[in-house]
Amino acid sequence: MRHRKKNNNLGVISSHRKSMLSNMASSLIKRKRIMTTLAKAKALRKYIEPLLTKSKKNTIHSRRRIFKYLNDKQSVLELFEKISSKIYNRPGGYTRIIKTGFRVGDSSETAMIELVDYNNHYKK
Repeated sequence: MRHRKKNNNLGVISSHRKSMLSNMASSLIKRKRIMTTLAKAKALRKYIEPLLTKSKKNTIHSRRRIFKYLNDKQSVLELFEKISSKIYNRPGGYTRIIKTGFRVGDSSETAMIELVDYNNHYKK
């Protein structure tokens, strides 16, 4: 039984899951939009939303804590220089998941996850 277990294991061991989420978060920060499966997108949202909240405070402590999760200097720099200034007034909900259908090979449900403030189609 999986009572009171919050995270989705994604069918991999914990070290693989941590590195996969770290790489996906770095890619999302750099590209602002990525395509993945729906389960991975939901897991990534839980992973990256607290990091985006921590990036609002531009201190050395918050930079080091975020670098611990991302392990990529370029994405941390991008996060603190460009993204944090755009999301500063937003109280939460920094990402959006849009379902895109099913993959051809194995019929797994795919989705696009993106940063909300970087989509020009939904702006007023």
